[in-house]
Amino acid sequence: MTVNVALLGAGRIGKVHAKAVGATDGANLVAVADAFEDAAIALAGKHGARVSTIDAIAAADDVDAVIICTPTNMHADLIEQFARAGKAIFCEKPIDLSLERTKSCLKTVEECGAVLMLGFNRRFDPHFRAVREAIDEGRIGDVEMVQIISRDPGAPPPTYIQSSGGIFRDMTIHDFDIARFLLGEEISTVYATASVLVDPEIGKLGDYDSATVVLMTASGKQCSISNSRRATYGYDQRIEVHGSKGAVAAENQRPVGIEVATAEGYARPPLHDFFMTRYTEAYAAEIAAFVNSIENKVAPYPSGEDGLKALTLAEAALKSVAERRSVGLDEV
Repeated sequence: MTVNVALLGAGRIGKVHAKAVGATDGANLVAVADAFEDAAIALAGKHGARVSTIDAIAAADDVDAVIICTPTNMHADLIEQFARAGKAIFCEKPIDLSLERTKSCLKTVEECGAVLMLGFNRRFDPHFRAVREAIDEGRIGDVEMVQIISRDPGAPPPTYIQSSGGIFRDMTIHDFDIARFLLGEEISTVYATASVLVDPEIGKLGDYDSATVVLMTASGKQCSISNSRRATYGYDQRIEVHGSKGAVAAENQRPVGIEVATAEGYARPPLHDFFMTRYTEAYAAEIAAFVNSIENKVAPYPSGEDGLKALTLAEAALKSVAERRSVGLDEV
């Protein structure tokens, strides 16, 4: 079986997913739609697909699935449109910046019996998955504490900040999902602090560029998250899980994994410069998983419900910062 895929959005992440579709056995990119026609033409031409429109793709008999890479404010409407059209859906996070809108969208998906997978690509990173496998194999005993460090090399432009939903909904949301992935229990309370240390303009727009979050489950398992919009040394992505019998960690990755030793000391190449190169394998693996869910009629993972839970944690973090206290998930 060949799964014919259409791509909605030909920007930076759209290009990443188009490449992933091309590398996936049993998948074929057949159409690309974008508000900027030149971008759609360039990407479609590169992958042998046709340029189309969103409505034409929804009505097309030769399209089995769509990958939504449009701006966030379009996600929920597009998910509902393609759920009603009977297409399988992969959507970049988040479904929407509003919890209520996210819930109503998921209700439509359920009513239509649609396949919906959310783009939490880090679950598919081979290094992070190896950490989860070590946990599942019992090598470190029961999980007790998780540490997640996620720092971008630089802050995005103000135009991006204005539409992103803020650091917790845009950046930390990935870490909230990985925290759930590693803890193995649902989170019950959130305590967050945030400030503006990188770019004053971000503060003027009502957002933050530096944040620390502490999550706790009902049984007392803990997770700490460190976020910054500035890491002068590269894209900083590390996790560590401490358990009753030991610990397991995933270190930063580099494009070239060598170390040079001289009389001056030890030197290693720089880190990846950003997510497009750091998570190349993860993006390919998540699209392969999406295609597999369609081919074998298995439940997609991560699901829309995973997206809702991560967004709920983001809302709790925002409330915690505003009220300077620990916030229970039942308050959001």
